[in-house]
Amino acid sequence: MITYHKKTLSNGLTVIANHDTTSRMAAVNILYKVGARNENPNRTGLAHLFEHLMFRGTHQIPDFDTPIQMACGENNAFTNNDYTDFYITLPLANIETALWLESDRMRGLNLSEEACKIEKRVVIEEFRQRYLNQPYGDANMLLRALAYKVHPYRWATIGISPEHIEQASIEEIRNFYDRFYQPSNAILSFSGDMEAEEFFTLAEKWFGSIPNTSHPAAEIPAEPAQCEARRQVVERDVPATTISIAFKMGNRLSADFFLGDITSDILAGGDSARLYEHLIKNKRLFASVNAYITGDVDCGLFVFTGQLLPTTTEEQAEQAFWDEIEELQHNFVSEYELEKVKNKFEANTLFGELNVMNKAMNLGYYEMIGDLPLINREVETYRSLSAADIASFAERIFRKENSSTLIYRAK
Repeated sequence: MITYHKKTLSNGLTVIANHDTTSRMAAVNILYKVGARNENPNRTGLAHLFEHLMFRGTHQIPDFDTPIQMACGENNAFTNNDYTDFYITLPLANIETALWLESDRMRGLNLSEEACKIEKRVVIEEFRQRYLNQPYGDANMLLRALAYKVHPYRWATIGISPEHIEQASIEEIRNFYDRFYQPSNAILSFSGDMEAEEFFTLAEKWFGSIPNTSHPAAEIPAEPAQCEARRQVVERDVPATTISIAFKMGNRLSADFFLGDITSDILAGGDSARLYEHLIKNKRLFASVNAYITGDVDCGLFVFTGQLLPTTTEEQAEQAFWDEIEELQHNFVSEYELEKVKNKFEANTLFGELNVMNKAMNLGYYEMIGDLPLINREVETYRSLSAADIASFAERIFRKENSSTLIYRAK
């Protein structure tokens, strides 16, 4: 159980505080509600670029990392399709160092031509190394583009093409910053041995005077229902062929998320799970297999994926996945399987609540998805799921006409 208090400053900044008396460390997390889903399809990758730019320094503080290190802290960030997150852990006594740095770069970022040029080169090189020149690097990009036709989830966080970042003008970059890096588009969350009211006072001190310039939210197009199976075959210079089958499912707050999550664990939650036991150990069709959900805020994906052994044909591998799906649809999972994955989720949740950083990040995340109290209800939600629920989910979601199959063939 995570206790918390929430307050909204006059400039629109949401502040959430958890009082943790068990740790000498404190965590400050700031989440900006901007990800790849907020980009223009003709200029993608800007959200990820800003994750880099936020560490380039401000007009007041040219080096972000040194003050953190001098305060005995650590910091990092990540971007995905839905949001961008920055986090710092440090001794509680140095908490104002984190607030000083985060408040300064919220609106004071140095977006000079030179700074932007340097980070654009870094991101372009990352694109090439991790996605274009890496074996299987573009597989996820291809699968997204196959499964989504309208929604911006059709491109990955890195963007559609390196040229989108390369050609981004300084005006476009500054406009993106002005639009999304505003107090009303951010969530500041904290966990540490400090009363909530005391943290709210510090938040007001460091962030309260930052002016907010609100911008009308751009409408994100809804993905239409898929009515027929999609299929794509590509050839690449890779060691082995892989097959991925993606199915659209509900959003993060729907029952589909919990049913999909628990189903993916039953299928691929370790060496005793179904896909490993059936398709690797017994049938010897795959070198590796997995099943996972993307967990996106909007309509997400449930993905089956596997790397074929040299003796396995593509037809055999694909049929093997559909056989596992049919088993899920027509035969209830055992009570043992179900209880095992429920216990695993509960243990992971309880273990995560011991860490101040996990709590600070989760408070920001659940506020961002629009249901902060869910942070304390999820174990109960998973516990309520039945074998019949899972069979119904499999029948409703794992349909041919709702499938997008990518054959990533080794030359």
